[in-house]
Amino acid sequence: MEQVIRIKDREIPVNWHSTLVVGSGCAGYNAANRLLEYGEKDVVLLTENRRAGTSRNTGSDKQTYYKLTLSGKEPDSVLEMGKTLYAGMAVDGPIALAEAASSVQCFLNLVELGVPFPRNRYGGFIGYKTDHDPRERGTSVGPLTSRKMTERLEEKALSLGLQIRDHHLVVAILADKDTYKGVLVLDTAEGDPQRMLKLYLSHSIVYATGGPANIYKDSVYPHGHYGMSGIALEAGVKGRNLTEWQYGLASLRPRWNVSGTYMQVLPRLISTDKEGENGREFLLDYFQDQYEALSQVFLKGYQWPFDIRKAQGGSSLIDLLVYTETKLKGRRVFLDYRENPFTEELDFEKLHPEARDYLKKAGAAFGTPLERLLQMNPPAYQFYLDRGVDLKVRPLEIALSAQHNNGGLAMNEWWQTNLEGFFAAGEVAGSHGIYRPGGSALNAGQVGSLRAAKYISAHRAQKSCPLVSVQEYLGDAFDRILQRMDMMDECTGEVSNVKDLLTAAQERMSAVGAPIRDSQKIRSYLEELTQTLQNFRSQVSIASEKELPELYRLYDVYLSQLFYLTAMTDYADQGGKSRGSSLYFAEDGEKPLDALENLFRFHLDPGTRDEEIQEIQTVQGKLQVTWRRREPLPVEEEFFENVWRDYREHENIV
Repeated sequence: MEQVIRIKDREIPVNWHSTLVVGSGCAGYNAANRLLEYGEKDVVLLTENRRAGTSRNTGSDKQTYYKLTLSGKEPDSVLEMGKTLYAGMAVDGPIALAEAASSVQCFLNLVELGVPFPRNRYGGFIGYKTDHDPRERGTSVGPLTSRKMTERLEEKALSLGLQIRDHHLVVAILADKDTYKGVLVLDTAEGDPQRMLKLYLSHSIVYATGGPANIYKDSVYPHGHYGMSGIALEAGVKGRNLTEWQYGLASLRPRWNVSGTYMQVLPRLISTDKEGENGREFLLDYFQDQYEALSQVFLKGYQWPFDIRKAQGGSSLIDLLVYTETKLKGRRVFLDYRENPFTEELDFEKLHPEARDYLKKAGAAFGTPLERLLQMNPPAYQFYLDRGVDLKVRPLEIALSAQHNNGGLAMNEWWQTNLEGFFAAGEVAGSHGIYRPGGSALNAGQVGSLRAAKYISAHRAQKSCPLVSVQEYLGDAFDRILQRMDMMDECTGEVSNVKDLLTAAQERMSAVGAPIRDSQKIRSYLEELTQTLQNFRSQVSIASEKELPELYRLYDVYLSQLFYLTAMTDYADQGGKSRGSSLYFAEDGEKPLDALENLFRFHLDPGTRDEEIQEIQTVQGKLQVTWRRREPLPVEEEFFENVWRDYREHENIV
């Protein structure tokens, strides 16, 4: 139902619905589909750009989906998979077990929708080991697994008659006294500037906006994916494990993970000046033996995320060397597949056994890197060719980039946050810990959206709008609308600086709050951020209302950076040391190699915080950071008759 209200001489359309879904990726579409299948009639999906987003536009050489083993002789169980997810540390047990328990249902749903996951002649879904995986739970349909998922889920949504509102950018979360109320939206397709702002009010929401991709300059997130985590944190949703990210080597144009076979085929790593000239192989500046260097390049393929535990004498040293060339020396680094590194002919027998045996088994212990790539994974070559990059002709520029936020918005085992009625699914949800198996994010997005839909349909179905005025319904949340409208009016002037400010903020975040972190530099930027947000309206300017999306994105970037850097500062203040995908500078620490800069001195975290979870929340306008013990993995014995009885009563959705 739509009505129109007038606020500050501006007409604002108001839409009342039972449930909103925000985001048109794998998690968003699955949430909407499940809600409709469970009988919800009034479901609306809001998306800033239906064709953009990480799910549709990202991948790797062989993008992985992680699920319970469904083939072969490897023994597996729901509890065993739950233990693997729980072993990532800083993960709540009920969430880990829920992701394991529903992985098969979600995976087979995708199969039934037409996602072509490979199976053997007997119907078993073949798998392989991925990182942090003790079984063979990984599977893939190639470089674009998540795109295939999105396309099939979207087709299902359209067949179900899902209402989709494209070009709708959510710019504020409206909450009153720990209860979600609705969202304020900017309709970027609206021709009349006076009607660009719209209100969508609902009883429940599934927030599936993806990770906060926009906060970094060095990023493998696709162009067109921004994320809007800041406005949720601003509204009082708790953040969880915001310190924990994945960073890895990625190409710059196009943005893409250079994992798997891109590194296992042993390309040359070349450093050039800023003009791309005077290239030279640089690994032997740090390795005494070329085959030791190449063995670590090979391992970088399936140990793709930067891992501080592998920085000393391991594959993550490659990440630090690329960072040194690009960030500290101001040079550019390229992968060159046209010639063998260091020598015309490689002696594969001199590689580490793991690399040597893998290449031999793949029939790729010959030729040039490009010939090995075409032997092992032709779609990996074709991917770049389809995007105008022929690896036969020119090298591929890379950098150490942000790829995935393991933390995010705090939620329970039904993916509901601390705001009643506000559910988070997909990467925006903080369901992971310090480490996670490769591909588990795709499973988490499907399971989380499934469970959110189950809970909403069981406990929060409400099809009629409340018989009160909009202002009475919103309560204190009404002030958020006024704040956004004032920001629009006061920031619109004659000149624009919003793009320059965004670039500067992204560069600072990549410099101080990415894989290499110095707590003093973080603290310095945090103080600047606080002042910037306090003076946002006087410091930020747009030349016309056409730039309103950029204005709101900048505001969200500042908010997100504020929360994330506050979490990092608190972690360091609590004595936290280098762990996961982050190196925290320690003046008295050790360097992975003597030849590296002092910036890389660190102490490896001994695991004293592994059993704890850091959470951050806005409380009365101030950021409050707390730590708690994580919830244990549920392992109690269950008796069928008792579970069946409870299931008959309430389907165990409690």
